[in-house]
Amino acid sequence: MATRSPHPLATAWLAARGWKPFAFQRAVWKALAQGHSGLLHATTGAGKTYAVWLGALQAFAGPPQTPMPAHTGKRKPASAPLTVLWITPMRALAADTLKALQTPLQALAQGHPALARWTVGARTGDTGSAERSAQSRQLPTVLVTTPESLSLLLARADARELLGSARLVVADEWHELLGNKRGVQLQLALARLRGWSPQLSVWGMSATLGNLDEAMQTLLGLDDHGQPRPGVLVQGQVDKRLVVDTLLPDRPERFSWAGHLGLAMLPAVVRELEATAGSTLVFVNVRSQAELWYKALLEARPDWAGLLAIHHGSLDRGVREWVEAGLKAGTLKAVVCTSSLDLGVDFLPVERVLQIGSAKGIARLLQRAGRSGHAPGRPSRITLVPTHSLELVEAAAARAAVRAQQVEMRASPRQPADVLVQHLATVALGGGFVPDELYAEVRRTVAYAGLAPAVWQWCLDFVHRGGPSLAAYPDYQRVRPDAEGIWRMPDARLARRHRANIGTIVSDASMSVQILHGARLGSMEESFLSRLSPGDAFVFAGQVLELVRIEDMTAYVRRAARTRPTVPRWAGARMPLSTVLADFVVQQLALAAAGDYHSPELRCVRPLLEVQQRWSALPTPATLLAETLRTREGWHLFLYPFAGRHAHMGLASLLAWRAAQGETGTFSIAVNDYGLELLSATERDWAAMLPELLRAEPAQAVAVPGRVSASQAVATRNTANADRHWDQAADDAHLASDDARHALLHEVLASLNATEMARRRFREIARVSGLIFQSHPGERRSARQLQASSQLFFEVFRKYDDSNLLLRQADEEVLSQELDVAQLLAALRRMQAQQLVVSALRRPSPFAFPLMVERFREKLTNEHLADRIARMLAQLHEAADAGGAASEPRTQDLVPPDPPLRPRKKTKADQPPAVDEDTAAVRRTLDFSLQATDGPEADAASRRPRRVRKPSRPLPLL
Repeated sequence: MATRSPHPLATAWLAARGWKPFAFQRAVWKALAQGHSGLLHATTGAGKTYAVWLGALQAFAGPPQTPMPAHTGKRKPASAPLTVLWITPMRALAADTLKALQTPLQALAQGHPALARWTVGARTGDTGSAERSAQSRQLPTVLVTTPESLSLLLARADARELLGSARLVVADEWHELLGNKRGVQLQLALARLRGWSPQLSVWGMSATLGNLDEAMQTLLGLDDHGQPRPGVLVQGQVDKRLVVDTLLPDRPERFSWAGHLGLAMLPAVVRELEATAGSTLVFVNVRSQAELWYKALLEARPDWAGLLAIHHGSLDRGVREWVEAGLKAGTLKAVVCTSSLDLGVDFLPVERVLQIGSAKGIARLLQRAGRSGHAPGRPSRITLVPTHSLELVEAAAARAAVRAQQVEMRASPRQPADVLVQHLATVALGGGFVPDELYAEVRRTVAYAGLAPAVWQWCLDFVHRGGPSLAAYPDYQRVRPDAEGIWRMPDARLARRHRANIGTIVSDASMSVQILHGARLGSMEESFLSRLSPGDAFVFAGQVLELVRIEDMTAYVRRAARTRPTVPRWAGARMPLSTVLADFVVQQLALAAAGDYHSPELRCVRPLLEVQQRWSALPTPATLLAETLRTREGWHLFLYPFAGRHAHMGLASLLAWRAAQGETGTFSIAVNDYGLELLSATERDWAAMLPELLRAEPAQAVAVPGRVSASQAVATRNTANADRHWDQAADDAHLASDDARHALLHEVLASLNATEMARRRFREIARVSGLIFQSHPGERRSARQLQASSQLFFEVFRKYDDSNLLLRQADEEVLSQELDVAQLLAALRRMQAQQLVVSALRRPSPFAFPLMVERFREKLTNEHLADRIARMLAQLHEAADAGGAASEPRTQDLVPPDPPLRPRKKTKADQPPAVDEDTAAVRRTLDFSLQATDGPEADAASRRPRRVRKPSRPLPLL
């Protein structure tokens, strides 16, 4: 006799489709039936949604009954109240999530009257006004929403009546929220909901996390005693095959330099697309690269017009929905996309994923690989397409990390004051609060578990009267207690302004891009469009457009036929190499150093690695490689800690600052993900100075006054492996003293223009905390207005309110996010344990060459830079072909002098000089280079010369 399933409803629904439940799905069903909370971690496409959703339906359906006859009365049965809140990190996923939830519900509701009363709806920024109005009267039983829209609901006076009936909250793609302020915003919202419904169950779903216990505890929060709430951690072990391979170049470079678009691989990519039967997602890392790759693919295969598409977050919603519909229907050959298609959406026809350039992290690689074969039992395949030779080593390292099941960790930011201030204003609108009760509620989140009473009182005072420096301005007296002691926001104007700016997503003010007398194409950042003049051409939405005029935050354009348009610049930093991937890169280099070229990627890049080993050495986990070189530019130091771009910037500044203490000098700095370069115009014996420069503690470990302590500096750390690196650094004997760590951080701050960096961070903090408002009802402020307002607040606080917590948070975020100080401290500790290997170079090594190119970019136009790179490449190749002759080379000739800053004015009789083939090839690469296209400070047009960089100022003494 067959054993009756303990989950008949869910099992039967799967069986009707020819599926059998996995063990992890049954585990989730059991936990939900018992009212537990937890975290489900399983690979993309394994069936996580069905695990949680079918379990919820099973738990809330009640016993099956005979189907009721059709209702014949005039009034329909009342729908069930809000029961499930489904949190999605992207509003673009709401429609697909709705469909995935409705299909099982409609099938199971026929035999369960309780489910027949359930309704499903979405509430995001894309929800229409009519549907919002209906939801204001009663929310659907299942509401799909975002953290921002949930906070907007909490800002309603009847928030408790609307949301208090919720019995389950599901945080989909929890890893996307965990490490940023949006996750903190959700933590605060969940604490509010738990106060209204103590029996609330909370479940998270994720596919790419390395610290599962911490991720679950952050989601579930703490109890009244400050202890982690109990939860069930379910890990899905599914026999799902993942293929990670690499598209190898025909002619790998021996001297690689970063910044390529990867268009040299265009013919090979076209061949791969031709050989793939289904649809292919071509992932790139930035939107400007997506625009250029789409344009290049269409030029290579004009017959694919209509079969190729582009997808990124700046395109109009209608365009994105058309692309997604084409992917689901299988009518598109390929889609060039960014992270806008990383998450959640099921595209069954997608057979393959191509990743142009390094994914820079294992979690991102796994997430994108899961877009192909997105169904249980189907294999997923991702092919890495290197844009330069050193990315071949990254590709081999990524596959090794996937096999070892190593994924980056993510940690919640700690006590961001701006998010708490915004939450106080939100709760004041949502029925008001009693300070002591809300303080206890806030401390039940992991983000604010150790919130000190003094910090809480400062935040209360800030929303009450704007703090001591803004007490005279009524606009900042937002929240006040009423006669009953309940703090509310009585001013309707301030309430409307706050609701219009709820959220922690801060971006540059955007302008709508619209065809003149035609359709809207999407939006672009004002910082780019404001630099263009009428008649300038640029690429957007896969088209070459000409700017006609800008009017009322709308850029009107027409289609242009110019062959060399400007590439749009979207603000945002370049993604650094994750620490997990960097560690595996060093392991791959160690294999090469031992002569083990087992992987196809290492065999392909072997010529480069052999030249590096012959001229210098290869880094290994046990050795720290440093290189010195003398050219006509000066005395070079190259160092390869493999700590990531952000940490290398702080480390390079710190080393330069220390080097200047004994003898004042001027240094030029260049960094990439692998290492850093210091160039001194005066003679430096770098080999003798290195042991002192690399010390893990200052020469004198004394307390230095300042707003940020060492522990506070990493409190808001929110990138990969933060806590692990901080723990390693803190445990080191050299960093045992807090005074020593404090002095070390002071050295880092002294070596940089930290005030300017903090000013930039403060603009975002001021926006989140409500000091400045990006949009008013019926009005949107420009980026210039926001910048002017935030700078005014910054200077006022520095002068009259130096203890302001928002100022301290700006300092903390500079250290933790821009300088990656936790990783910097860990790198210093690790370097102390490594054997220092110093190589005196006769010419730039394959590892040093890309650092030199990185520095050249800062002061040369593309034309002069192309000449310099081509000349250096020719001489380096000649030296490599000669096998490294013992005779002393002319290293100074490898670095030709800079062109004059003020070239003479050309006349009509002047003819452009002939350009050799090598220089032309380098120039084409530079024209499409991304290194100069993603920063907001970049020039508007690629044809314009870059501003010459001034020499670095002498570094201050400690």
